[in-house]
Order: sequence, then C-alpha cells, then structure tokens
Amino acid sequence: MNIELSPIPAIFVITTIESVDEITGHPNDDSRVILQHTGTENYENKNLKTVFYRNGALVNCNIETMNGHDFISTSHFGVQWMGGTGCSGSTWAPAEMIALDFTDGTFFPADTVQVDIADTASGQTSRAIHIISHEDIQPIKVRGIKKEISPGV
Repeated sequence: MNIELSPIPAIFVITTIESVDEITGHPNDDSRVILQHTGTENYENKNLKTVFYRNGALVNCNIETMNGHDFISTSHFGVQWMGGTGCSGSTWAPAEMIALDFTDGTFFPADTVQVDIADTASGQTSRAIHIISHEDIQPIKVRGIKKEISPGV
C-alpha cells in the first residue's frame, strides 16, 4: 500500500464508515461512508467530483457530482444511494454531512480509505484519509435496544 501524504487540505472529511445493518444492528458489509464539510465556505455541490481509494487502490465507482438531485441522472456506479443535508440543496455548507452507500463489500475493517473531492469550477481539491476501526463496526441501537454481538461473530 502506497498512500502519499500531501499538503492537500482536508475540507471534506470521512467521519465514519459504517458496516452495520441499520435494521438489525449486526455487522455486515454495507460500506456506508459519512462525509462532513469541515471548511469555512459553501461549495456548489454540483461541481464536486469525488474519487475514493481503498488501501491505495482506486475504488471502482463513479461519483461525478455531490448534488443529490443531479446524482440520480448521472451514470453512477459503485454507489447505491447518496443522502444528507450537504447534497440536498445547491450548496454543501460547513458542518453539513453527506452519506454515500457503496456497493456492499467495498470497505472492510482495517482498510485505509482515502477520498479526494475536486471542485471542477475552481480546481481546488480536498483529501481525507480514514482507517476503518472497530468503532465503525460496533453494534448500533435499534428501536431503543442495543443489539449485542457474540464474540467471534
């Protein structure tokens, strides 16, 4: 694995990569990535093209825009859906989040995930790196009850 660290700022960061079924709370291979805008200015989400890497290798997906409405009509693959406040209007504002649900099995525990988001209008790029930890695959609360997972499952 050869991930180069660079002076590219992390304006959009990966907060978590979830691999937990939202209905049962059990670990699975959902590969849901949550991104947050940590910068200080609004970005037109229609101009944001996104590229992901897993362990230094390009992930087989196509995300030409981070605008949720425009995303529907693009030739996207590798991502099942996109949602959140950052993609619902015309801009992605500071503190807003976007969730991307990748094809199941895209990311696994201990993977190093890099996201590069380029603003096609200005040429500015944001790069963030996230290592999937055990916290990303812990059981979640479902209907107010915490689901426990047996050791070895």
